[in-house]
Amino acid sequence: MKIIIGGAGAVGTHLSKLLSKDHQDCVLIDDQIERLAGLESKYDIMTLHGSPTSIHTLKEAGAEHADLFVGVTTDESRNMNACMIAHALGTKKTVARIDNYEYLAPAQKEFFETMGINSLIYPEVLAAIDITNGLKMSWVRQRWDVHGGALVMLGIKLRETCEILNQPLKNLCGPDDPYHIVAIKRHDETLIPGGNDELRVNDIAYFMTTREYIPYIRKISGKEHYADVKNVIIMGGGKTSVRVALTAPDYMNLKIIEADEQRCERLNELLNDVDTMVIHGDGRDLGLLQEEGIQNTQAFVALTGNAETNILACLTAKRLGVRKTVAMVENLDYVEMAESLDIGTIINKKTLAAGHIYQMMLDADVTNVRSLMMVDSDVAEFVAAEGSKVTKKAVKDLGLPFGVTIGGLVRNNQGILVNGNTQIEAGDSVMVFCHEQNLKKLEKFFKADTLW
Repeated sequence: MKIIIGGAGAVGTHLSKLLSKDHQDCVLIDDQIERLAGLESKYDIMTLHGSPTSIHTLKEAGAEHADLFVGVTTDESRNMNACMIAHALGTKKTVARIDNYEYLAPAQKEFFETMGINSLIYPEVLAAIDITNGLKMSWVRQRWDVHGGALVMLGIKLRETCEILNQPLKNLCGPDDPYHIVAIKRHDETLIPGGNDELRVNDIAYFMTTREYIPYIRKISGKEHYADVKNVIIMGGGKTSVRVALTAPDYMNLKIIEADEQRCERLNELLNDVDTMVIHGDGRDLGLLQEEGIQNTQAFVALTGNAETNILACLTAKRLGVRKTVAMVENLDYVEMAESLDIGTIINKKTLAAGHIYQMMLDADVTNVRSLMMVDSDVAEFVAAEGSKVTKKAVKDLGLPFGVTIGGLVRNNQGILVNGNTQIEAGDSVMVFCHEQNLKKLEKFFKADTLW
């Protein structure tokens, strides 16, 4: 598959890294040559110095025969223009990174399609969805829903209060039990567990379950004493904070602390219709935090543009008694450090955006892809095509690639947990956990008329 990426910033570079692991034919374009330095030797990609909106540069990159063009510069207009030009030259699919929420309205989709823009990505919106979902469940590190929650994956940090520690999983997760453990993060290692593996203190365990059993998972993981989130303090008043404030449930009381006075005024305008308090100040100021009721706050969310500031602020909030902390960490080198410090939920916009774009590369019907930074893995929702390989044998006989496990499926809007004897049917939405970039290997199982 030939893919052209316009923009060697955070999202473009991370996407190039993903594609190089998949051995795709990838060209990365940027008009700042220093951004491209060393990337060809580091990743298996080709770099091209030039403007993504240049017809000459796009032709040189092979846009006339490209399968996908991705515009991810920091300039929304450039991304959209580049997509339109690439489409006119012959590129099959295009996707543009944007920062205008109005463009995401479903009614606009056909309009942008006629312009040659097939998909729009707003990383701040993706991050806000993750944050809001996390705030709804104070005891969960990560949550991923399929079909409105018919099937749910929960990433949970296990403490001494967990009831299912130090027992073989074969005794806990049988075919008739209401959950499966699809992955375990232990220190810096990811385990795809077998029946003899056990859960240990401080593991992050990924549970696959159905919506009605979420309270049961909360009980056995020892999280019933965690208070539900009602009061939230957000540090930083950027676009992500605005989207969180606009999408948070009505029962949550939000306060946004922002250091820039002019930005505070703008926030008051943007959030005029929602019950959110905007406070001018430094979110690291202990006196200010105490004055604003940190002792009665169930969640602290650090969303400044500085990863170190966010990590330190979350550590401070934890010491002040806040159970749920969320940190925006854009520097991937800091993610592991943040996890080792037990920060809580970590949000990275570029991995969210890259995962969303990545699904467009796949030939199979993939409706949702999520990257799980903590375990260097992806979760994907594949739809089984009529006559596909995955529908012809029971799961245990499919010969799935190493590092792949199927956790559940949705059939007729009903969530069903999968075991080795499960027979997948055409039209099923199947939730697959893929360790170390196995998505491309896996798609052949779900495509129609796959050759054995």
